Amino acid sequence: MAIFKGAGVAIVTPMKNNEEVNYDKLEELINEQIDAGTDAIIIAGTTGESSTLDMEEHEKVIRSAVEFTKHRVPVVAGTGSNCTRTAIQLSQEAEADGVEGLLIVTPYYNKATQAGLVKHYTQIARNTKLPIIMYNVPGRTGCNLMPETVAELFHSEQNLVGLKEATGNLAQASKTMYLTDGKLDLYSGEDGLVVPLMSIGAIGVISVWSNVAPTKVHQMCDSFFKGDIETARRLQLEALPLVDALFSEVNPIPVKKALNLMGKEVGPLRAPLCEMGADNAAKLANVMKEYGITLQ
Repeated sequence: MAIFKGAGVAIVTPMKNNEEVNYDKLEELINEQIDAGTDAIIIAGTTGESSTLDMEEHEKVIRSAVEFTKHRVPVVAGTGSNCTRTAIQLSQEAEADGVEGLLIVTPYYNKATQAGLVKHYTQIARNTKLPIIMYNVPGRTGCNLMPETVAELFHSEQNLVGLKEATGNLAQASKTMYLTDGKLDLYSGEDGLVVPLMSIGAIGVISVWSNVAPTKVHQMCDSFFKGDIETARRLQLEALPLVDALFSEVNPIPVKKALNLMGKEVGPLRAPLCEMGADNAAKLANVMKEYGITLQ
Protein backbone atom coordinates (compact mmCIF):
# COMPACT_ATOMS: atom_id res chain seq x y z
CA MET A 1 0.00 0.00 0.00
CA ALA A 2 2.96 2.37 -0.51
CA ILE A 3 1.54 5.82 -1.15
CA PHE A 4 4.52 7.22 -3.02
CA LYS A 5 8.23 6.74 -3.58
CA GLY A 6 10.68 9.60 -3.90
CA ALA A 7 10.34 13.30 -3.15
CA GLY A 8 7.19 14.48 -1.42
CA VAL A 9 6.87 18.18 -0.69
CA ALA A 10 5.49 19.33 2.65
CA ILE A 11 3.90 22.27 0.91
CA VAL A 12 3.27 25.63 2.56
CA THR A 13 -0.20 27.10 2.86
CA PRO A 14 0.00 30.47 1.08
CA MET A 15 -1.84 33.34 2.68
CA LYS A 16 -3.09 36.71 1.54
CA ASN A 17 -2.13 39.82 3.49
CA ASN A 18 -5.29 39.49 5.58
CA GLU A 19 -4.15 35.92 6.48
CA GLU A 20 -6.89 34.24 4.45
CA VAL A 21 -5.74 31.17 2.53
CA ASN A 22 -4.67 32.08 -1.00
CA TYR A 23 -6.12 29.22 -3.06
CA ASP A 24 -5.02 30.64 -6.41
CA LYS A 25 -1.43 30.69 -5.17
CA LEU A 26 -1.77 27.16 -3.77
CA GLU A 27 -2.78 25.92 -7.21
CA GLU A 28 0.20 27.70 -8.73
CA LEU A 29 2.61 26.17 -6.21
CA ILE A 30 1.22 22.67 -6.73
CA ASN A 31 1.57 22.94 -10.50
CA GLU A 32 5.15 24.19 -10.17
CA GLN A 33 6.02 21.29 -7.88
CA ILE A 34 4.56 18.67 -10.21
CA ASP A 35 6.24 20.24 -13.23
CA ALA A 36 9.58 20.07 -11.37
CA GLY A 37 9.24 16.33 -10.74
CA THR A 38 7.87 16.22 -7.20
CA ASP A 39 6.41 12.77 -6.53
CA ALA A 40 3.71 13.65 -3.96
CA ILE A 41 1.99 16.65 -2.41
CA ILE A 42 1.74 16.59 1.38
CA ILE A 43 -0.91 19.12 2.34
CA ALA A 44 -1.93 20.58 5.72
CA GLY A 45 1.09 19.34 7.61
CA THR A 46 3.37 21.24 9.96
CA THR A 47 4.82 23.24 7.06
CA GLY A 48 1.28 24.00 5.94
CA GLU A 49 0.46 25.65 9.29
CA SER A 50 -2.24 23.08 10.00
CA SER A 51 -2.31 23.97 13.68
CA THR A 52 -3.75 27.41 12.88
CA LEU A 53 -6.25 26.32 10.23
CA ASP A 54 -9.80 25.97 11.53
CA MET A 55 -11.73 22.81 10.74
CA GLU A 56 -13.48 24.30 7.72
CA GLU A 57 -10.25 25.68 6.29
CA HIS A 58 -8.44 22.40 6.92
CA GLU A 59 -10.93 20.45 4.86
CA LYS A 60 -11.07 23.08 2.10
CA VAL A 61 -7.26 23.22 1.78
CA ILE A 62 -7.13 19.44 1.42
CA ARG A 63 -10.05 19.32 -1.00
CA SER A 64 -8.46 22.07 -3.07
CA ALA A 65 -5.13 20.24 -3.23
CA VAL A 66 -6.89 17.18 -4.60
CA GLU A 67 -8.69 19.33 -7.16
CA PHE A 68 -5.52 21.16 -8.21
CA THR A 69 -3.37 18.02 -8.40
CA LYS A 70 -5.83 16.23 -10.69
CA HIS A 71 -4.40 12.81 -9.75
CA ARG A 72 -1.07 13.55 -11.44
CA VAL A 73 0.70 12.63 -8.20
CA PRO A 74 -0.65 11.36 -4.86
CA VAL A 75 -1.97 13.82 -2.28
CA VAL A 76 -1.23 12.97 1.35
CA ALA A 77 -3.24 14.91 3.92
CA GLY A 78 -2.06 15.82 7.39
CA THR A 79 -4.92 14.79 9.65
CA GLY A 80 -3.24 14.36 13.02
CA SER A 81 -4.53 15.79 16.28
CA ASN A 82 -3.90 15.43 19.99
CA CYS A 83 -7.54 14.30 20.20
CA THR A 84 -8.16 10.86 18.69
CA ARG A 85 -11.77 11.67 17.79
CA THR A 86 -10.69 14.82 15.96
CA ALA A 87 -8.01 12.90 14.06
CA ILE A 88 -10.64 10.37 13.00
CA GLN A 89 -12.99 13.13 11.83
CA LEU A 90 -10.24 14.89 9.86
CA SER A 91 -9.12 11.60 8.33
CA GLN A 92 -12.63 10.65 7.24
CA GLU A 93 -13.17 14.09 5.70
CA ALA A 94 -9.88 13.80 3.79
CA GLU A 95 -10.82 10.33 2.59
CA ALA A 96 -14.14 11.68 1.31
CA ASP A 97 -12.27 14.47 -0.46
CA GLY A 98 -10.22 11.94 -2.44
CA VAL A 99 -6.70 11.98 -1.00
CA GLU A 100 -4.47 8.96 -1.58
CA GLY A 101 -3.05 8.77 1.93
CA LEU A 102 -2.87 10.29 5.40
CA LEU A 103 0.00 11.67 7.48
CA ILE A 104 -0.82 11.47 11.18
CA VAL A 105 1.48 13.00 13.77
CA THR A 106 1.72 11.59 17.27
CA PRO A 107 -0.55 13.40 19.75
CA TYR A 108 1.19 16.55 20.95
CA TYR A 109 1.14 18.06 24.44
CA ASN A 110 -0.80 15.11 25.90
CA LYS A 111 2.45 13.06 25.94
CA ALA A 112 0.68 9.73 25.51
CA THR A 113 2.25 6.51 26.72
CA GLN A 114 3.25 3.88 24.18
CA ALA A 115 0.06 1.98 25.05
CA GLY A 116 -1.89 5.18 24.41
CA LEU A 117 -0.18 5.61 21.04
CA VAL A 118 -1.12 2.07 20.05
CA LYS A 119 -4.75 2.78 20.95
CA HIS A 120 -4.68 6.16 19.16
CA TYR A 121 -3.32 4.86 15.85
CA THR A 122 -5.38 1.67 15.98
CA GLN A 123 -8.64 3.58 16.36
CA ILE A 124 -7.78 5.89 13.48
CA ALA A 125 -6.68 3.03 11.22
CA ARG A 126 -9.93 1.16 11.83
CA ASN A 127 -12.00 4.19 10.87
CA THR A 128 -10.51 4.78 7.41
CA LYS A 129 -9.55 2.61 4.46
CA LEU A 130 -6.69 4.88 3.45
CA PRO A 131 -3.02 4.01 3.96
CA ILE A 132 -1.50 5.92 6.85
CA ILE A 133 1.99 7.30 7.42
CA MET A 134 2.67 7.72 11.12
CA TYR A 135 4.69 10.83 11.93
CA ASN A 136 7.26 10.82 14.71
CA VAL A 137 8.73 14.23 15.54
CA PRO A 138 9.37 14.25 19.31
CA GLY A 139 11.20 17.58 19.14
CA ARG A 140 7.84 19.23 18.40
CA THR A 141 5.40 16.89 20.13
CA GLY A 142 7.21 15.80 23.29
CA CYS A 143 6.24 12.23 22.42
CA ASN A 144 8.51 9.57 20.90
CA LEU A 145 6.99 6.72 18.90
CA MET A 146 9.37 3.92 19.83
CA PRO A 147 10.50 1.22 17.34
CA GLU A 148 8.68 -1.52 19.23
CA THR A 149 5.45 0.47 19.09
CA VAL A 150 5.81 1.16 15.37
CA ALA A 151 6.41 -2.54 14.77
CA GLU A 152 3.36 -3.54 16.83
CA LEU A 153 1.15 -1.16 14.88
CA PHE A 154 2.65 -2.07 11.51
CA HIS A 155 2.12 -5.78 12.06
CA SER A 156 -1.40 -5.44 13.50
CA GLU A 157 -3.08 -2.91 11.18
CA GLN A 158 -2.89 -3.37 7.41
CA ASN A 159 -3.23 0.30 6.55
CA LEU A 160 -0.57 1.59 8.96
CA VAL A 161 2.01 1.31 6.22
CA GLY A 162 4.60 4.00 6.82
CA LEU A 163 6.54 6.26 9.14
CA LYS A 164 7.82 9.79 8.67
CA GLU A 165 11.01 9.62 10.71
CA ALA A 166 12.00 13.00 12.16
CA THR A 167 13.85 12.08 15.33
CA GLY A 168 17.28 12.64 13.78
CA ASN A 169 18.25 9.33 15.40
CA LEU A 170 19.61 6.90 12.80
CA ALA A 171 19.98 4.14 15.35
CA GLN A 172 16.28 4.37 16.23
CA ALA A 173 15.35 4.38 12.56
CA SER A 174 17.52 1.33 11.92
CA LYS A 175 15.91 -0.54 14.80
CA THR A 176 12.47 0.37 13.47
CA MET A 177 13.34 -1.06 10.06
CA TYR A 178 14.79 -4.19 11.69
CA LEU A 179 11.64 -4.80 13.74
CA THR A 180 9.42 -4.34 10.66
CA ASP A 181 11.54 -6.71 8.53
CA GLY A 182 12.51 -3.81 6.26
CA LYS A 183 8.93 -3.68 4.93
CA LEU A 184 7.82 -0.43 6.55
CA ASP A 185 7.50 2.51 4.13
CA LEU A 186 10.03 4.77 5.78
CA TYR A 187 10.22 8.44 4.80
CA SER A 188 12.81 10.91 5.99
CA GLY A 189 11.36 13.83 7.88
CA GLU A 190 14.81 15.40 8.12
CA ASP A 191 16.03 17.09 4.93
CA GLY A 192 19.63 16.69 6.03
CA LEU A 193 19.40 12.90 6.46
CA VAL A 194 17.55 11.69 3.37
CA VAL A 195 20.38 9.71 1.77
CA PRO A 196 21.51 8.12 5.08
CA LEU A 197 17.94 6.98 5.75
CA MET A 198 17.55 5.63 2.20
CA SER A 199 20.67 3.55 2.86
CA ILE A 200 18.70 1.60 5.50
CA GLY A 201 15.59 1.26 3.35
CA ALA A 202 13.72 4.59 3.33
CA ILE A 203 11.72 5.07 0.13
CA GLY A 204 11.66 8.84 0.08
CA VAL A 205 11.34 12.11 1.93
CA ILE A 206 8.60 14.45 3.08
CA SER A 207 10.55 17.61 2.45
CA VAL A 208 10.54 21.27 3.44
CA TRP A 209 13.58 21.85 1.20
CA SER A 210 11.52 20.78 -1.83
CA ASN A 211 9.43 23.95 -1.54
CA VAL A 212 12.40 25.95 -2.86
CA ALA A 213 14.37 23.33 -4.85
CA PRO A 214 11.99 20.59 -6.00
CA THR A 215 14.09 19.45 -8.96
CA LYS A 216 17.14 18.89 -6.74
CA VAL A 217 15.22 16.87 -4.15
CA HIS A 218 13.60 14.70 -6.81
CA GLN A 219 16.95 14.19 -8.55
CA MET A 220 18.61 13.16 -5.29
CA CYS A 221 16.01 10.49 -4.59
CA ASP A 222 15.85 9.32 -8.20
CA SER A 223 19.65 9.03 -8.42
CA PHE A 224 19.77 6.92 -5.28
CA PHE A 225 17.08 4.54 -6.53
CA LYS A 226 18.89 4.19 -9.86
CA GLY A 227 22.10 3.22 -8.08
CA ASP A 228 23.91 6.51 -8.66
CA ILE A 229 24.83 6.92 -5.02
CA GLU A 230 27.58 9.43 -5.74
CA THR A 231 25.16 11.92 -7.33
CA ALA A 232 22.66 11.41 -4.51
CA ARG A 233 25.41 11.96 -1.93
CA ARG A 234 26.64 15.10 -3.69
CA LEU A 235 23.15 16.62 -3.89
CA GLN A 236 22.54 15.85 -0.22
CA LEU A 237 25.79 17.43 0.95
CA GLU A 238 25.55 20.47 -1.33
CA ALA A 239 22.17 21.30 0.18
CA LEU A 240 23.20 21.14 3.84
CA PRO A 241 23.87 24.91 4.26
CA LEU A 242 20.48 25.64 2.71
CA VAL A 243 18.75 23.02 4.85
CA ASP A 244 20.38 24.46 7.98
CA ALA A 245 19.14 27.94 7.03
CA LEU A 246 15.63 26.63 6.39
CA PHE A 247 15.56 25.36 9.97
CA SER A 248 17.40 28.27 11.62
CA GLU A 249 14.04 29.30 13.06
CA VAL A 250 11.00 27.16 13.66
CA ASN A 251 9.48 25.67 10.51
CA PRO A 252 7.72 27.07 8.44
CA ILE A 253 9.00 30.56 9.23
CA PRO A 254 12.20 30.31 7.12
CA VAL A 255 10.69 28.45 4.16
CA LYS A 256 7.91 30.99 3.78
CA LYS A 257 10.53 33.73 3.93
CA ALA A 258 12.56 31.88 1.29
CA LEU A 259 9.59 31.58 -1.04
CA ASN A 260 8.79 35.26 -0.64
CA LEU A 261 12.44 36.10 -1.38
CA MET A 262 12.00 34.10 -4.59
CA GLY A 263 9.00 36.23 -5.53
CA LYS A 264 6.47 33.46 -4.93
CA GLU A 265 4.29 35.76 -2.77
CA VAL A 266 3.11 33.11 -0.32
CA GLY A 267 2.17 35.78 2.20
CA PRO A 268 2.46 36.03 5.99
CA LEU A 269 2.35 33.49 8.79
CA ARG A 270 -0.43 33.12 11.31
CA ALA A 271 0.24 33.88 14.96
CA PRO A 272 1.86 32.66 17.09
CA LEU A 273 4.36 32.28 14.23
CA CYS A 274 5.99 35.57 13.24
CA GLU A 275 8.27 36.92 10.56
CA MET A 276 11.88 35.76 10.48
CA GLY A 277 14.46 37.79 12.36
CA ALA A 278 16.49 40.18 10.21
CA ASP A 279 19.88 38.55 10.85
CA ASN A 280 18.63 35.04 10.06
CA ALA A 281 16.74 36.31 7.01
CA ALA A 282 19.92 37.90 5.64
CA LYS A 283 21.84 34.66 6.19
CA LEU A 284 19.07 32.69 4.48
CA ALA A 285 19.16 35.00 1.45
CA ASN A 286 22.94 34.63 1.14
CA VAL A 287 22.79 30.84 1.39
CA MET A 288 20.02 30.70 -1.20
CA LYS A 289 22.08 32.76 -3.65
CA GLU A 290 25.14 30.56 -3.06
CA TYR A 291 22.99 27.51 -3.75
CA GLY A 292 21.96 28.99 -7.08
CA ILE A 293 18.43 30.15 -6.27
CA THR A 294 17.42 33.40 -7.95
CA LEU A 295 15.96 36.01 -5.60
CA GLN A 296 13.53 38.74 -6.64
